[in-house]
Amino acid sequence: MKNLRADHRIIVNLVKENSKILDLGCGDGALLSLLKDKKKCIGSGIEIDEKAIYECIAKDLSVSHGDIDSNLADYSDKRFDYVILCESLQQVLNPKKVILESLRIGKKVIVGIPNFCTFPARLQLFFRGRVPVTTELPFEWYDTPNLRFLSLKDFRKFCQKYDIRILKEIGIPENLLSKIRPNLFAEIGLYLLEK
Repeated sequence: MKNLRADHRIIVNLVKENSKILDLGCGDGALLSLLKDKKKCIGSGIEIDEKAIYECIAKDLSVSHGDIDSNLADYSDKRFDYVILCESLQQVLNPKKVILESLRIGKKVIVGIPNFCTFPARLQLFFRGRVPVTTELPFEWYDTPNLRFLSLKDFRKFCQKYDIRILKEIGIPENLLSKIRPNLFAEIGLYLLEK
């Protein structure tokens, strides 16, 4: 598992074997495929991009074409062991609804968010006076898929406000600075949640 994306490696380690998974915004199915192979999970995904859906089908994955903003109401309570939102939350219209619905249909929820308030991003904003472009946020303001711009601190505050338990928080990259001051130095925050 050396050449894996760091967030995928951590998620694989968080998920228990033989779990039932729903991956929201599953993209090309790389994470679902990994969970199926490494953890023998039964998984399905929801994806809006048709090209990505074809890639999932080529990997023999179960995926539905849909919008995660509106396609969760039909799922029964606690139907999945894990619902995963890996860097898709910032692209939804109603993140509060998506998170609360995910917690309703999943026993646990794994959320991965890009941190828009890292130290390098703050420096770019302060010194250049422009919207930051970083390794994890490589888009210009006019071509970004992101609708929401949040920090790890914002996400923690949201969880506190809605009585969502954060069982685990991991900053990526996994280093001393990200552990001590994740809101400043973690490019991605991964959260294991429960309600």
